[in-house]
Amino acid sequence: MFKETIGNDLELRLLELRHAEELYNLIDQNRDHLRQWMPWVDNTKETGDTKGFIKASLKRFADNLGFDAGIWFRDRIIGVIGYHKHDWENRTARLGYWLSRTGQGMGAMTRAAHRMTQWAFEDYKMHKVEIACASENHKSRAIPKRLGFVEEGQVREAEWLYDHFVDHIVYGLLEDEYHASDHFNKTTGE
Repeated sequence: MFKETIGNDLELRLLELRHAEELYNLIDQNRDHLRQWMPWVDNTKETGDTKGFIKASLKRFADNLGFDAGIWFRDRIIGVIGYHKHDWENRTARLGYWLSRTGQGMGAMTRAAHRMTQWAFEDYKMHKVEIACASENHKSRAIPKRLGFVEEGQVREAEWLYDHFVDHIVYGLLEDEYHASDHFNKTTGE
């Protein structure tokens, strides 16, 4: 479908069914790491589960409601980033992401989120991009901060995470902030 190169070593690729086994293996190798913040890990028990996720993502893509892209570093998948929801009436996109343990610390997610934010404003003509992160997930919260998003508030007990609720911190970037920010448009995370 599509492949977007970001720098010399990073690519975003639309997730397709042929990626299901590779994605499942990545999740399986990172269960403990991902389980800290991702509520779907225990329900991902076989390749068929990642196929179901990819099919749902492709349907969202076909319906113009968002999509999920795999993040490849030197031709190895290291995570996923996607628009969880396109609200066309209000011109708002919600961005979500996760990264394997080995994918951390090299700016990959910052670069991927940067590119996805550019697409939202430049290609989809969104008015706002939102990112919601668990309040204690400091690595995830660092991404929108690095990209100049504004912390908008806290949603109490927003998500059930296996045996407890977690609060979410919501970040937002408006189109006029995006267009006015030389810092954001020059930030690549590299």
